[in-house]
Amino acid sequence: MAAGQPQRRRPVVALYERMVEAIRAGTYPPGSTLPTEPRLAAELGVGRPALREALILLQEDGVITVRRGVGRTVSRHLPPRGFEFLKPVEQLLGEGRQTATVPLARTREEPTDFSTQHLVLPAHGEVRFWESVIEVDGVPACLTQEWAADETVAELLPDAVAAFDGAGARTSSMLRLLLDAGRGLPLTGGSTIVATTLGRQRGAQLGRPADTPGVLVTQVVRLDRTPLLAAKHMLPPGAPALPVWQAR
Repeated sequence: MAAGQPQRRRPVVALYERMVEAIRAGTYPPGSTLPTEPRLAAELGVGRPALREALILLQEDGVITVRRGVGRTVSRHLPPRGFEFLKPVEQLLGEGRQTATVPLARTREEPTDFSTQHLVLPAHGEVRFWESVIEVDGVPACLTQEWAADETVAELLPDAVAAFDGAGARTSSMLRLLLDAGRGLPLTGGSTIVATTLGRQRGAQLGRPADTPGVLVTQVVRLDRTPLLAAKHMLPPGAPALPVWQAR
């Protein structure tokens, strides 16, 4: 990827979000057919190249469907918004910036209270656990802890287990590999956000004092109603803005 490409894509992402807002506001209602490209570009006041890229993203994410002879139709069931709209955390934090996922742990462990609460786990056995620091422009911006039950994931999404054991495990979050393997499937996410302090261990991992305030995002990713992944994302002060909108 060329160094300037993220900056060039930012207007496309902004246009994508603008179109999603217009859909939710009823300008282009669910089930309706979008205007032709020339008319849509004129209505939005944008160029057709940027519009085409935004339309591709909308189609990839299930916001619109494309049928020969019919055109582009707005989906009747739209994805949830903001952090509930699933993207890898490194992508959410790194729009237009250089990001790196630094692995701290890639292991298996006994189920914890957190993983037992949020995942469907076998009566006996271990759960896959990853811990990573997401760096943005060389600065630690997020400590990510992720858990997955291999038996459940292997049954519903075997390509994800293969990805977890592959070379990408050293450079990606578990969520990124899960979303790549599940592209086109009805994966959904739910999250809660609370204010807290980093604590001694997390502070050391992020290079901050233990009493530094932070934001903790707890996230669960499901296929249909079955949870596949549970995660905690700790963001210290100075981290890039996280685009969070209230889901409806």
